[in-house]
Amino acid sequence: MNWDDLRIFLALSREGTLSAAGKALAVKHSTISRRIKAFEESLGSRLFERLSEGFVLTQAGENLLEHALIMEEQAQAVDRKAFGLDAQLKGQLNLTGPHDLLSRLLVPHISRFKQTYPAIDLQLISTAGLVDMAAREADVALRLTEKPADYLIGKKVLPLRHGIYASKEYLEKYAADKERGKHQLIQWRRDSKAPEWVKQYFPDAETSMRVDDSATMVSCVKNHLGLARMACFMGDNIPDVFRLDLPLIPSTWGVWVLSHADLRSTARVRAGREFLTDILLQQRSLIEGLDSNYWQGQLK
Repeated sequence: MNWDDLRIFLALSREGTLSAAGKALAVKHSTISRRIKAFEESLGSRLFERLSEGFVLTQAGENLLEHALIMEEQAQAVDRKAFGLDAQLKGQLNLTGPHDLLSRLLVPHISRFKQTYPAIDLQLISTAGLVDMAAREADVALRLTEKPADYLIGKKVLPLRHGIYASKEYLEKYAADKERGKHQLIQWRRDSKAPEWVKQYFPDAETSMRVDDSATMVSCVKNHLGLARMACFMGDNIPDVFRLDLPLIPSTWGVWVLSHADLRSTARVRAGREFLTDILLQQRSLIEGLDSNYWQGQLK
């Protein structure tokens, strides 16, 4: 059985349409259609029902899916093992992480990596979600997490620390208002209940804005919309934004540098992990909020 046929079969079963499967494999949708038809003819079984909403697996397709997934994992393992044998400091290295981590903690120092390892083709993959490291969509990951997946190796480089932040203009305006009302808060959309810091310090405050990503939260703070709890490496990097001197319960999350276990011996992966770890440790004060610029004025 041709593994390439199974790749196309898996893509169509996951995506549900010819165009989406073609996009996932970077081929034309007509190629997907032609290959699936030929595959079904070679097996003597229909693998998909062609419905108005897309392609749905038949019973024969369901039976084949289990075996195809096993073969996919075996193929990925072979690919990782072959890549892991590479002992040269050259070639492509895919590094993934959240946009905020890459832009604030890594990119300002990336020229040092390029100078030290000029033959490594470093590619940054900025994403809010997780990429499939088992499929080698990335070789090294910089992640904020409490506990990484078991198949990943690496270490928690530093604990992640947070503070409550607001702009100078917001704080000065609040302090100068003799008939000041309630504090305004910038919170996450996912929080259905008031977070502990709000209950503890600002139980009567009002929510002025809800956001679903950290870049928007930073923008809201910079534009004087209220108080927000942010990671110190973000809040301490913003001009005219101050941290409030209010202790918070330490987060159990940390900044991790990770790679797949099969790639532990690859020279350029090891070099990437060591570089990231060194860069993060040099920014310990920023990540742990040890040198925050605290607000000295009135809060309530």
